[in-house]
Amino acid sequence: MAKRDFGIGELSRRSGFNIETIRYYERIGLLSPPPRTEGGHRLYPDGHLKRLLFVRRSRELGFTLNEVRNLLGLVEDGCTCGEIQEAVLVHLKDVRRKIADLRRMERTLAETAARCEGGTAPECPIIEALSGE
Repeated sequence: MAKRDFGIGELSRRSGFNIETIRYYERIGLLSPPPRTEGGHRLYPDGHLKRLLFVRRSRELGFTLNEVRNLLGLVEDGCTCGEIQEAVLVHLKDVRRKIADLRRMERTLAETAARCEGGTAPECPIIEALSGE
């Protein structure tokens, strides 16, 4: 595939990020400012698209922006596969903790909802449970 530069609209379309998100990533340093034409238009090289695709996939996997920044920093510093693995395992541990928390919430909500008979009764065990009664 030949290298080429993209305008921000095309970069947005190809990366799946809206234009304001791309500009935000530039402001916070997640994406370096691209070269500009004489008319001041941004021209994003292929590397920017690849970086945005990395960010998109990382975000889909639940990494925070700071974690994505850390992963990108590791890559840019020429890290080892083991260092990347360590960062991913830390994230995996956090994901597993969140899943356990969600399962506890699911059980609690199911138990609370099961106490309620529905209907038109003014007393509601769900409200009582949520109110700590």
